[in-house]
Amino acid sequence: MSTLTVSDVARESGVSGSAVRFYERQGLITAGRTSGNQRRFGPEAACRVRVARVAQRIGLSVGEIRELLAALPPDPEPADWQALHERLTAEAEQRIRELHAALDDIRSGRKLCEL
Repeated sequence: MSTLTVSDVARESGVSGSAVRFYERQGLITAGRTSGNQRRFGPEAACRVRVARVAQRIGLSVGEIRELLAALPPDPEPADWQALHERLTAEAEQRIRELHAALDDIRSGRKLCEL
């Protein structure tokens, strides 16, 4: 099994090295250590980081993202990633509907509060 350094994960996922370390501290990705105490991530780490970034952008908390990723099996298959993709898509679409409803309320001309 090939392993990835912090720099590898950062490059493959489009984040900084400090973001990779943050995601590790938050339990979203895990790393082993070399004899020299350097982090080494599994090949799925970059994908997990990309999922976490999208999930953050749609408004999920770190705790919600942790639960989402924890539901994946240890060695996710393409079908597992597809199911996660579908779940995120549904979540994003629901949040978009909620934002459209809020925008409709604002645009309706009704006063949200009396001042």
